[in-house]
Amino acid sequence: MAFGSGAMSNSMDDIAEHAAAMFVIGSNTTEQHPVFGSMLRQAVLQRGAKLIVADPRKIDLTEFADLHLRQRPGTDVALLNGLTHIIVAKDWHDPSFVAARCENFDAFRVSLEAYPPESVAAITGVAAADLHRAAELLARLKPMAAIWAMGITQHTTGVLNVLALANLQMLLGNLGVPGGGVNPLRGHNNVQRSCDMGALPNVLPGYQPVTDAAARDKFRRARRAWELSASTGGQAAGGTPPVVSPTNFDLPASPGLTVTELIAAAGERRVRGLYIIGENPVLTDPDSGHVRRCLAAAEFVVLQEIFPSATSVYADVLLPGTTFAERSGTFTNTERRVQLFRQEIPPDGNSRSDWWIISEMAKRCLRMQNRAPIGRAARWDYDGPVAVLDEARSLTPSYAGISHTRLERGDRLQWPVPGDDHPGTPILHTKHFPRGRGRFHAVEHLRPHELPDAAFPFLLTTGRVLYHWHGGEMTRRSHGLAEVCPEAVVEVSPDDAARLQLADGANIRLTSRRGSMRARAAISDRVAPGIVFGNFHFPSDHNVNNLTIAALDPVSKIPEYKVCAVAVALDA
Repeated sequence: MAFGSGAMSNSMDDIAEHAAAMFVIGSNTTEQHPVFGSMLRQAVLQRGAKLIVADPRKIDLTEFADLHLRQRPGTDVALLNGLTHIIVAKDWHDPSFVAARCENFDAFRVSLEAYPPESVAAITGVAAADLHRAAELLARLKPMAAIWAMGITQHTTGVLNVLALANLQMLLGNLGVPGGGVNPLRGHNNVQRSCDMGALPNVLPGYQPVTDAAARDKFRRARRAWELSASTGGQAAGGTPPVVSPTNFDLPASPGLTVTELIAAAGERRVRGLYIIGENPVLTDPDSGHVRRCLAAAEFVVLQEIFPSATSVYADVLLPGTTFAERSGTFTNTERRVQLFRQEIPPDGNSRSDWWIISEMAKRCLRMQNRAPIGRAARWDYDGPVAVLDEARSLTPSYAGISHTRLERGDRLQWPVPGDDHPGTPILHTKHFPRGRGRFHAVEHLRPHELPDAAFPFLLTTGRVLYHWHGGEMTRRSHGLAEVCPEAVVEVSPDDAARLQLADGANIRLTSRRGSMRARAAISDRVAPGIVFGNFHFPSDHNVNNLTIAALDPVSKIPEYKVCAVAVALDA
C-alpha cells in the first residue's frame, strides 16, 4: 500500500512543537490554512524555530521568516536543485540516512552538477548568497519540516517540484522523525478522504494502482463484499446475492480522465455525461471560456450543490445537497486525521446529504439495468454515515481500525490504522518507505508552457485571499466578508504601475490569449516587477480563470494555474 499520496507525513502540532526549521514553499499558509499558519508563527515567536519561505510574492508569512527566497514563478525545480547542489557540495547531507534508506544517490549527485549557485541565480532571480544561506539553514537545523501547497503543484512541472522536495528531505534525513517530513497542505476540506477512497482516476481505494493486476483482482473479488455490505449496513456477509456475477465483473486496467480532461471530453461528447458534486468548474477550472463552451456542448450535466453556482446554468438536472451543518459524518483532514462532525440544523427544503443522494441514484440505476426492487434488501441501502464508514473500513486497510465508536470516545486516529487496537500513525515512514528504499530522482528545470512576450508582457500568477474561499459560493454570501473584499483585485508592482500610469484602485483589464477580466489594481510590493497576482473568487468577467491556461503536467495532469502571459491596461 502506498501511504501518503498527497498527505502530510507529520502532524501539524508535531511540526509546530518539534521542528527546528520550517521550509515553506508555494504555500500562503497564514491566509489559506490560517490555523496551521498561526501555529507556524507561534513556533517562530515562542520557541525560536527558524523559518525559510520560498514564494514569488511577499506573503504575510515572510514577515516572520529568517529568509525569503523570491523565486520567479515556474522555477521551483531549479531553486530546489540549487539548494541540494550546495548541500551535497558542502557535505552537509546525512550520509547514514542516505546509505541505510535510499537508492540512486550517485546518479542524483551527478544530475546536480548542472545547478551551481550562479546558474540557479540566473534562472530563479534568487541571489547566490541567499541560496548559500538557505542551504546552510536547512542543513544545519534538524529536524526540518518541508511544507508546501498548490503554489508548487499547479504547474506543468508539478510532479518534478514534489520529487525535488522529496530529494531534499531524503538527503537531509528528515523523514520518519518528529518535526520533519514532507507535508503538502490540502486545498479543500475532506479532499484527503476523497483521494483515500479512490476518487482519483489512477488508483483504487488505499492508493492501489488500477494498473496493478493483483489490486484489480482483489477488488474484483471484493465486488460481492461491496454489494452485500451495502445491503447489511456495513457487514460483508448475508444479504441478497449480487445481480452481476463477480466472475463477469472487472475494473479498467488503465487510468481514467482527470477533471480538466473530463471537461474537454464532455465538450467533444467523448464523455456523454458529467455528474458534478460540490464543484464549480466555470469559476475554478483554467480557461473559463473553454469550460463554458464545453459545458454548453455537453450531452448531459448533473450538478449536486448547496447554492446555484455559475456552473448551474449549464446543468440539465440540479440536485440539492446539504452543508456540513445539516448532516453528520466524518472528514479526513490534511494530516490524515479522521474527525467526526455532527448535524446541528435540519436540512433546508428538499436538500439531502450527498451520501443519501448518491445511494438513491445508484438504486435507480440498478433498477433500470436489472429491474431489482428498491427496498431494505436492495444494494446501496445504507442507514446512515456509520454504515458508510463501516463499509469503507472493511475494504480499505488503512482505515480498518477507524470506527465511529473510537471517534466518539475521542481517539485521535490518523491513518494508517490497520486494526481496532492500533493507535494510528501520526508520523509516516519511521522505519521504511512504501516501496522499501526511498529513490532519489534526477529532475530537470523545464520552462513553463507559456511565458511573457511583446504582446503579453506580464507573468500572471494566481491564488486565493484570506476573506474568500475558492469559488466563493459561501464566503461571497457572507455580508462581513463581502464588505471587506467585495470585488476582484489584481496586485501590480509600484514600478509597473508607474510605467502603465495606474493609480491604486484604478479599474484595469487583463487580457491573455484565452480571454480577459476586469479588476481593481492594488499597487503593492508584494509582487515583483513584471509579475501580477489575481484571485478566482469572483464570477463572470471578474474571474482570473478567464485568463489561465489548461496546459497540464504530463504525469499528474494538473493544470498550470500559476504561470501564464497577460497584458495589463486601464479599463476604459
